[in-house]
Amino acid sequence: MDIKSIKIQKPDEINFILGQSHFIKTVEDIHEALVNSVPGIKFGLAFCEASGDCLVRWSGTDDAMIELAKQNAMEISAGHSFILFLAEGFYPINVLNQLKNVPEVCRIFCATANPTSVVVIEVGEGRAILGVADGKRPIGIEGEEDIAWRKGLLRKIGYKQ
Repeated sequence: MDIKSIKIQKPDEINFILGQSHFIKTVEDIHEALVNSVPGIKFGLAFCEASGDCLVRWSGTDDAMIELAKQNAMEISAGHSFILFLAEGFYPINVLNQLKNVPEVCRIFCATANPTSVVVIEVGEGRAILGVADGKRPIGIEGEEDIAWRKGLLRKIGYKQ
């Protein structure tokens, strides 16, 4: 067994979702869930097939996001994992529930724009995701000024009134 840390390669502003599924149908079902949830959504999706031809299957609506998904999926190479990149201006909060409701989706490991490393373990011919390191460690506890900033940000970007 060999444990590795794989850094997700992406532009800083791009959000992604990393998850696990169980069937080749995942690619088409996630694609349909996204385009039915957010009109005009731009994304790239890649799924690591764990049996048969063992290919990275892919789909999407944006060539740059599709390439990011394919490249990162090959680096991760964990069976039945998928990675979804959302183009700038599209956010996980708008698609997470629909994604979780796709019958093949078993787990979401993370949904973030933060620098992220995926911890994987190689076992024989397979590879599994153990977890993710999403962003940085906290350096303290928020104070009143920090709370005001957080609440202001949520209102500024339209998630709260």
